[in-house]
Amino acid sequence: MTDEVSGFTTVAVVGAGAVGCYYGAMLARAGHRVTLVGRPVHVQAVRAHGLRLQRAEGTETVAVEASEDLAAVRGAALVLFCVKSTDTEATARALAPHLAPQAVVLSLQNGVENAGLIAARVTQTVIPAVVYVATEMAGPGHVRHHGRGDLVIGPREPAAALALAATLQSLARVFGAAGVPVRIDAEVMTALWTKLLINCAYNAISALAQAPYGRIAAQPEIVALQPALVREAVAVAAADGIGLPLPAMLEAVAAIAPAMPGQRSSTAQDLARGRRSEIDHLNGFIARRGAALGVPTPIHQTLHALVKLVEAGFEPAPVQPGPAQAST
Repeated sequence: MTDEVSGFTTVAVVGAGAVGCYYGAMLARAGHRVTLVGRPVHVQAVRAHGLRLQRAEGTETVAVEASEDLAAVRGAALVLFCVKSTDTEATARALAPHLAPQAVVLSLQNGVENAGLIAARVTQTVIPAVVYVATEMAGPGHVRHHGRGDLVIGPREPAAALALAATLQSLARVFGAAGVPVRIDAEVMTALWTKLLINCAYNAISALAQAPYGRIAAQPEIVALQPALVREAVAVAAADGIGLPLPAMLEAVAAIAPAMPGQRSSTAQDLARGRRSEIDHLNGFIARRGAALGVPTPIHQTLHALVKLVEAGFEPAPVQPGPAQAST
């Protein structure tokens, strides 16, 4: 591994929305050369005024470069891949010709399929990450951080942990020095499944009702429904070779609403803005994978269908790398 790659001095963020802008800003504050690739409204604001980072400690302007063109990733040692799951395949395909040979691609996305989809279309090392952050775009070129920010990273296959050890350690060191805690886990895919399960228990419900998590937890009928959602997802995961202990999953889901009572899911935020969500890669994925494995998932199928019905009323959105919202 070259010094450039091991230090990740040059970083590109593809799909620079809330998640990408937050981590890009943190790395830029630590001295890395960061280029954001995103939507015109954000790119223009960043070029004119810099990236505005708002945290509990205060608000600051961070110097980064910005572009609407995927070719801007050329030469980057680290690429933060932050587009919505619906755009993963198309973006990876378009990105491939521009990646440096030794670049590392870090998938900071919801769902469990993305790293594999990217790896099928690029020759560079692709690392999945579980993202635990609450952040939003408060305006063009303005990212607001609400809490956390830690990452869990690891190999797509546990058997590759040794071969990727140096790369994973370099990533953990670089992010840690930038104020982003990183834990390396050879079972990162299990952690991704866990987050997927939690998302599936809240996102569609929050979206359909446009309700924050606290209101969801105060509704007895929803409290009774969520364990059934968890059981369906645990059964699909087990059939797919991922062991998720049911008691721990039920506890994890129950703990979310008290911790973030005012939070609305990213799916709720998308529907409120008239934008298509990642529901195909959340409840839709559980329903689709369950069908393939012979595991019934009637509740996930229902929630997926209802969100798709709402989205059917939206105008078609142009295909481009877009902001990724944090979701819990």
